[in-house]
Formats: sequence, C-alpha cells, structure tokens
Amino acid sequence: MRWLKKSLFAKLLVVMLISATVPFTLSNMISYKTTSTSVERQIIELNLNTMDVGLEHVQRYLHDLNRISVSLYYRETLMNDLRQSVFLPNQILSIGNQINLMYNQRSEFRGVTYTSAINGQTFTRFKEGLPANTSHPFNSSIGQTENRLYTVSHVGNERVLAVHKKLIDYPDPQVLGYLSIYSGLEEIGNLIRSAASPSKDQVFLYLHENMELLYATEESAPHHEWTISKVSDLTGKRGVFNGNLNGENGIFIYVKKNYLELPLTVFKFVSNTAINESANQTLNRSLLIQSIAILFVIILASTLSYLTLAPIKRLLRTIARVQTGNFDVKPEGERLDELGILEKRFQTMIRNLDDLMNREYRNRLELSTAQIKMLQAQINPHFLYNALQSIGTLALRHGSEEINKKIAELGSILRYSMDFKVEEVTMQTEIQHIEHYLSLQTGRFRNRLLYTLSCSEEAMQVRIPKMILQPLIENSIIHGLERGKGSGTLHISIEMDDELWIRIIDNGKGIPPETIERIRKDYAKQELHSGEESGIGLINVLNRMRLYFGQEFSWEINSIPYEVTTISLQIAGNGLRKE
Repeated sequence: MRWLKKSLFAKLLVVMLISATVPFTLSNMISYKTTSTSVERQIIELNLNTMDVGLEHVQRYLHDLNRISVSLYYRETLMNDLRQSVFLPNQILSIGNQINLMYNQRSEFRGVTYTSAINGQTFTRFKEGLPANTSHPFNSSIGQTENRLYTVSHVGNERVLAVHKKLIDYPDPQVLGYLSIYSGLEEIGNLIRSAASPSKDQVFLYLHENMELLYATEESAPHHEWTISKVSDLTGKRGVFNGNLNGENGIFIYVKKNYLELPLTVFKFVSNTAINESANQTLNRSLLIQSIAILFVIILASTLSYLTLAPIKRLLRTIARVQTGNFDVKPEGERLDELGILEKRFQTMIRNLDDLMNREYRNRLELSTAQIKMLQAQINPHFLYNALQSIGTLALRHGSEEINKKIAELGSILRYSMDFKVEEVTMQTEIQHIEHYLSLQTGRFRNRLLYTLSCSEEAMQVRIPKMILQPLIENSIIHGLERGKGSGTLHISIEMDDELWIRIIDNGKGIPPETIERIRKDYAKQELHSGEESGIGLINVLNRMRLYFGQEFSWEINSIPYEVTTISLQIAGNGLRKE
C-alpha cells in the first residue's frame, strides 16, 4: 500500500474505479435474475428455427437420393436389358457398369445392389471390406412411400440409410427388379449438425412412426429417460419438454416433418448447464462492455499520467547518461508546455556542456601534440639531415650500400615525422612512410620479424590524419617481439569497397581483456593518454580518428594471446575524402 500513499495519481485512480464498478455490479446482479428466463426462451426459439432449416436440408438430400434411384428409367437400352429373362454377357456388363456409375455418384455411398425380379440375378457394388445384408424388406409397410422403402441398415459396423426402390416397367405394373442404395451418414451429419451448437448440445434424427434412430451427434446410442415411443405421442409439429440424457437434466426440443409419407423427427437436447452458460454469456457481454468502460477510465488516467511524467522520466534518464560521461543527447518530444520548455532548455545545456568539453579535449590534444613537436624541434632538422647525408656518403665510399640505404630510410622517416606543416596525408604517402619504418625494423630483428602489407588501389588516394599507422604497427612489434615470443608475423591490410577497413594483425603476446575494456572506457570518456614507448598511445590514435572522421569512424580489438590480435579501424563511405 506504500504506492497508494505516495502517489496522488494512484489515489485518484482507485476512487474512479470504485465509483465505476459499484453501480455496474448492482445492475449486473439485478439483470442476471430478470434475464435468465428470457434467455431460455430465446434459446428454444433459436434452436427451433435452426432445426427447421436442418430438417429441410435433410428432405432435399432424400429427394436427391430418390432422383438417383430413378436414373435407370432414363436409359432405354438398359431398360430393355432388364426386361430379359436371361442376361447375355454384354447385358451383364452394361448393368454392372450402370451399378458402378450409380455407386460413384456420391462419396458417402457405401453400396448399391440390384436384384432382378425376373431371373433373380443380383448385381452388387460395395465399399471394400464392408459386407452387407442385401435382402429387400418390401414385405413390410413401415417407412414405405409409394414404391420406395427407407430403412436404417448396417454395412459392416457402420449405420447407414438404406433406400430401396421397386423398378416397375411403366405403364406395365410388372416389377423388373429391386434397387437398393446404402448411403453413409456423413452428408446427413453435416446437414443435421447445422442445428447443433459447437458445445455440449446433442442432436438426434429419427425415421418412421416408431422413431427408429438414424443419426446421433455422439457415436454411442443415446440413453433417453422419457416415455415417448412413437411420433404421435408428440404434440404439434414442434415443441419442448423436460427430460434427462445420460444422467444430465435439461430440455428436449423437437421438430417433426414428413418427406412424402416418411415421418422425420429431429430432437435436440440442451442441458441446464448449457442454458446457464448462455445466460452467463449474456452477463459476460454486459461485463465486457463495462470492462471496456473501466479500461477506458484506466487508459485515460494512464495517458494523463504518461503525458505528465514522460518528460520528467526522460530528464532523469538523460541526467543518468550525463553522469556516466555520455553527452550524446538527442532531442525528444515537441511539447510546447512548461515541461517541454524545461526539457529543451536542459538538452541545450547538455549540448553546450558537450561542446565545452570537446574544446577542452581539443586543447589538451593540441597541447600534447605541441609537446611532441617541441621535443622533436629540439634537434635542428637541417643539421640532422646533413649529418645523415654525410654518414651515408661515407658508407658508400667504404662500399656499404646497405648502410647507406638504411640511413636514407631513417632520413625519410625523420623528414616525414618532423614536417609540422602537414596534418593530413594520402594513404599512399602514409604507406610509403610505413614501408621505410618496417624496413628498418626488419633490419633490426632480421629473420625474427615477417610482415606483409596489402592495400587496394581505391584506398590509395583516401586522406587520413598523419602518423596514424606507425603507432599501431609499433605497438604490434613491441608486444609481438620485444615482449612476446621473440619472433612473429605482422600483416597490414587496407581494403575499401563502400567503407574503408584498416586491420593490423599480429601473433604476439596480445592485449589482455582488462586492457581492452580500459581502452573502451577511456575512449567513451574522451580522455587522452601518453603512450609508453610509441609516444602517441593507441587511445590517442583512436581519438584523433574520431576527431577527423566523426561518427563515421568505429573500431574493434580482438585478441587471443600468441595466436592472433587484430586491431580494426572502419570508416564509413560518407566520411571518406580523396585526393
């Protein structure tokens, strides 16, 4: 309950919810009692209408079966064959084909039989593996309409509807034969289930006056607790009575119809539980509407709270980021009220502070560079160049061309590093300086240092800050040779497609994870450090690249000791400048 005491918004929300839910609860209690009877009447009326429609569909289906049963009359040649007292082979084939054709007219047919009343020969087509009793019960008048007889039969263990037809040679009253069609109950089930809800309601279809069960929505036979034994016991064409089905109380809803002279009766059992569920559904609809109203109150209160508190929370998050040294604050929201003005003023203050710190950082970097230049300038460049040239000439006189070459390379390195007027160079110029530097290093370490350098043609004219590659390569040599195994390999890869990639790869001692993490933190804080041997440390190289390329620059360090250490510098294409 502490949140309720500390939050005025929570208190207002609780009061609004109580004032909305109490009237709704009282109205629901009253409406539930007054509508339960009405719901039952609606259920009965709705089911009577749907059962009427379902029974009409069954009548149409029986009409389709009758239409199929009289299709033999439309084939004059076949009728002539059926009048014969002895069937010839071609006549047997023709009659058999017609039986097969009739069997294939509907997928639910389980069998078709024809027995000649003249010579007693029988033609059958049944679904494989399903035997059937093919006798014709025309000696009974039950279910007989004119020359048709409808019975509930079985093909194997499956209950089916049997339609028996006398084939009479009109206008002669002679009976040519007996046709029987055994239809499965899939189609009848689909038609009659339209009158059943998808819950626990059960529907039953009966034939004849003595109520012979044809179809039930459950596979097992229903256990009715009623005294109705024939259709005439039911009052009217439709009605309702109380009863019990399989131990559950409820109501039976029935509809009676006749197809020709065949009585059809459909029953639907609706349990009391289902009726109560229907009443509950009505109540639930009311609760849903009321819940939506309450939800609307909550959403409205939450929206007001969000609109009020969101700027304050953004300010708190921004302050937390600034405390960690992250001054990258993006403008959020365009509110014009007091909170919006406060947020904009604070963002402006942070940007000004960031600019101030960047200027301080640049001043510190320039001071560090100036110190380096001051140290470099303590040696008179012209004196140094002239001295190196004299030593090189002396080496040539004594036949030491290699010494002269190394001195020339050293002079190029010094001339490149002491040219204070140039702050940026092309990649090609930087690579030439690196080649001189590596030549001296391989002369120093001889066979203990192996290196490769590759650069794509597209990257040669890209402009970069001066003296970027040497500190990285010097770092790899120090950790790979002087502090590593005493020998190693170094690969410098410079590639360019849409982006420029610079990778320095060695197999030396590597960089510990804590050192990499410290570099990341120092980079995020934009702090300068002096290198230990290289003069300009790795972190200073990264910061110079960030100052030069801005947000287009990114980097990554991966190290597995004595296997591979990779320093990757990436510059997006938008930040590249070419000669």
